[in-house]
Formats: sequence, structure tokens, C-alpha cells
Amino acid sequence: MSAPAATSVKPRAADPPRRTPTGPPAVGLGLTLLVSLVCGVALGASDLAWGEVLRFLWAGLSGGVLRPDEAAAYSIVWEIRLPRTLLAAVVGAGLATTGVAVQAMVRNALADPFVLGISSGAAVGANAVILFGTLAAFGVWALSVSAFASALVAMTLVYTVARSSYGLTPLRLVLTGTAMSYGFSAITTLMVFRAERGEAARSAVMWLLGSLSGATWGALPIAAGTVVAGAAYLALSSGRLNALAMGDETAAALGVNPERLRRELFVVTAGVTAAVVAVSGAIGFVGLMVPHLVRMLVGADHRRVLVVAPLMGAVLLVWVDILSRLLLAPAELPVGVITAVLGVPVFLVLMRRRGYAFGGR
Repeated sequence: MSAPAATSVKPRAADPPRRTPTGPPAVGLGLTLLVSLVCGVALGASDLAWGEVLRFLWAGLSGGVLRPDEAAAYSIVWEIRLPRTLLAAVVGAGLATTGVAVQAMVRNALADPFVLGISSGAAVGANAVILFGTLAAFGVWALSVSAFASALVAMTLVYTVARSSYGLTPLRLVLTGTAMSYGFSAITTLMVFRAERGEAARSAVMWLLGSLSGATWGALPIAAGTVVAGAAYLALSSGRLNALAMGDETAAALGVNPERLRRELFVVTAGVTAAVVAVSGAIGFVGLMVPHLVRMLVGADHRRVLVVAPLMGAVLLVWVDILSRLLLAPAELPVGVITAVLGVPVFLVLMRRRGYAFGGR
């Protein structure tokens, strides 16, 4: 009796890692953000009842009438806490979104919006106002205008130095941005050292570590408009970002001009970073940490990442701002201190995860 013929069994490819669809986390984070915004307005050094807060918010939106003795509490809610909480959401969304773009642009998992040197450049202009009263003619806008202008100068310098005959390569961009960042930081340190000690130096250090205490309704529209425009551009470019993340040769084979796209991304991310840093100071780790968390949740496809990342960044920074107000109330902690305390262990855990790499597991 002859032996049965051997059958050839084709090995089955390993199943791809499962990813959560975009819809559930986006909806969940959207609802969480709404709740977080209300919490950000209700919680603070001054105790306010939740019912009062909701009534004041509704009165401000609908033009309702309040009693004369409620004017002080209404002012805390509507003029101080609400613009601050909204600005925290805008800044968090902007930093998270640009973090995704910068990591794709330079193909480096350790990159964040500040690797381009824009934040350090903005610090020079901001501290010139805080310490020496530069651009006093702009009044309450002096700090934001000076920080934004110096950030644009930094952007121009980084771009000019990094660009070569081969175009704007990732390595030159990272090295130039890092070197310029150290240079601007040295200038800022010298300015603080030369200034008179006292409240001005303390305010300068507070700004360098990130703070939303100066939030106003006037600062919100420009920052929000810039972040929305930048996020919309990046969302429309998500397919090209997927190609760029796979390497210049692959991107070119797919019909994407990597040098042109990298120039566009540089301008957009630098502009958004300059806008948010001008109103919040240098808040680190948001643009570095959030993109990694989002990729672990929904995968590496930028069409998904760029939907979830702004929401997660907004929620994160709203709660970080709440903590900054509550932990040492009535004093405030710099926001950047809390993001670092949270970001360092989270990032170390991510790095230790088995099989984790840029773009997912």
C-alpha cells in the first residue's frame, strides 16, 4: 500500500496587530474634552458650585441676567477660567498635531515641535518683553507679538542653514534645529542673568517652563485659527505623510515630492508652534508623547492619527492646567513641569514595551 502523497501546507502569515477603529476613540475623546472643559472652568483656587458654573456659562452664552452680587464669581468663570481652559485645549491640540507632523517630516521617533528651535527662538522675544519692556507700544499684545516675531526669525534661520544643494534633509534639519535651540537658550539665559532679580526674572522663568496664566479672550482667536488651519492642512496631507514616513525613495515612487512636502511641513509646523508658544510658553513633552500614545491606539496611518491626536492633546493639557492650579493653590505650578513629570515615565514605559517602534508595534 503506497504512502499518501505529502500535502504542501502554505504557512499562514501572522495576523496584523489589531487596531481600534478611529470612530470610538474620537467620539470618546470628544465627549471627554467637553467634560474636561467644564471641569477646567469649575475647578480652581476659588471654590465655585457646579450649578453656579453651569448657570454662569449659560448666562454668558445666552445673554442671561445675573444678580449684582454674582458679578465677581461670573468674572472668574467667564473672564479668567473659560478663556484659559479653551486656550489650554487649543495649545494641547496644536502641539500634539505638529508633533505627529514633525516626527513624519524628520522620520525620527524622538522628534517634537521644539526640535526645530522655534520654541527657543520665541523665548528670546518673550523674555525681551518680560525683562526689559521691549515693544511696550503694543501693550497687552507685546509679549505675544515679540514671541511670535522672534519665532519666525528662528524659523527663517533654521531653514536657511539647514537647506543645502540636496534639499531639506531630515538629518540636517534636526541637527540645525538642535544647534539653534542651544544658541537661543544661551541668549535667553544671559538675558535672565543680566536682568534685575525679582518678579520679572520669576515671570521669565515661569514663561520658559510654560504657563497659561496670561490667557485672555484676545489671545484665543489667533491661536485657535492657526491651529485649526494647520490641522486641516495636515489632515488633507495625511496620505502624503504616510508615504514620507516610509522614506524618500518610497515617497517618490508613490508620486510624492519629499523635498517639497518637507518644506511645506516645515512652514506649517513652525507657524503653528510659534503661534501656540507665543501664548503659552514652552510646554514640552505633549508633542513627543501624544503621537506615540495615539499610534498605539489606532495604528500608524496618519489619516487616523491626525483625527485622534488633537483631541488627546487637548484633553491632556486641559487636565495638566487644572493640576497646575490645584496642587499648590493659591500658587501655580508651571505647566511644563507637570507635563515633564507625566511625560518622562510614560515615554520610558513606551520605550520598554516589547516590539514598540516608530509608527506602532
